[in-house]
Amino acid sequence: MGSSEAVAARSSTESRQGWYSRTLVLFCLTCLALTVAGGLAQVSFGTYSMTIGQAWRTVFDPGVVFNLDAWNAFLFGAEAPEMSTRSVVVWNLRLPRVFVGMIAGAALAVSGAIFQAVTRNELASPFVLGVSSGAGFAVLLTLVVFSGLAPYLPFLAAGGGALAFLVVYAIAWQGGTSPVRLVLAGVIVNMVFQSLQRAMFFFADDLGVVQTAIAWTTGSLTGTGWEEVRIAILPALIAIVVALAGARQLNVLLLGERTAQSLGMRVERVRFLLSAVAILAASAAIAVAGIVGFFGLVVPHIVRNVVGSDYRRLMVGCLFAGPALMVVADVGARLFFPVVMNTPRQVPVGVVTGLVGGPYFLYLMRKQQSMGEL
Repeated sequence: MGSSEAVAARSSTESRQGWYSRTLVLFCLTCLALTVAGGLAQVSFGTYSMTIGQAWRTVFDPGVVFNLDAWNAFLFGAEAPEMSTRSVVVWNLRLPRVFVGMIAGAALAVSGAIFQAVTRNELASPFVLGVSSGAGFAVLLTLVVFSGLAPYLPFLAAGGGALAFLVVYAIAWQGGTSPVRLVLAGVIVNMVFQSLQRAMFFFADDLGVVQTAIAWTTGSLTGTGWEEVRIAILPALIAIVVALAGARQLNVLLLGERTAQSLGMRVERVRFLLSAVAILAASAAIAVAGIVGFFGLVVPHIVRNVVGSDYRRLMVGCLFAGPALMVVADVGARLFFPVVMNTPRQVPVGVVTGLVGGPYFLYLMRKQQSMGEL
């Protein structure tokens, strides 16, 4: 009798608390602190000389933070109000890179989490399913062959990613799809688009074009500004809101097709619509940051290990962990050589995520002994 009462009390407590937990709250607060610390480090260094205190006071300057005209200029491209030189340097040159990193990090993390649920495979990500390589090929094709379309590069990258996944879905379709067929088709399409990418380098004559293309396919936040924020923020927000709303459907998909169908879910329709949301999120990130390797694959695993597999928690965790890890990685990419090695070089953020994400994923593989189906 006592045991039954204890179980009932625990169930009642869980029901009152809902899906959120103290661990999730602490995890999100830690990620938020990392994002703020990384952002402040990012704005503290640059070619324009100012002290760290001056840079931080400029970030929190009420004259800019609460200036509606300034935000109208930042977010909608209106004419900027008159600002001090420090404010121009911090708010127009350094902070936009932080905001682009936050948007790209959140979008890639959410996209990877959705793809892993839709395919029920821990190895799924925008890269594995061909979305990233399709976008990269569209970028190279534009830069090398159709250079006149360069101003539309972000949109063409998004279109390339979407086209690649549609090809994956068409190959995997046999009266329906399965997680295994989707991943295998993704691997094949990914290899084909990567071969096409390498082939495009042989047609490029301009060294500057080659360097731009390499930076894009590696993943870089160098030179990003408010224009990139304006390009990515709306599609990323739409994708994130829909993903959060679809967390329950993702949980049901993880139970398997038969169970999901027995619960009344139209599996193929839900799978296709959620995949479209993941493509939108990945395309928004790739359009402004290029192909950032391992990010969409590793971040959901980090969050899952901390907050659990419930997608209501996982999505919220990715929403905070993605920006934190992207901003911190970009701080390392931009400031390691100038601050530590005293040279003005910086590397693409995709190099840092690859160097950190690859070994971490190998560690997960050895720790869990078996990886694959969720």
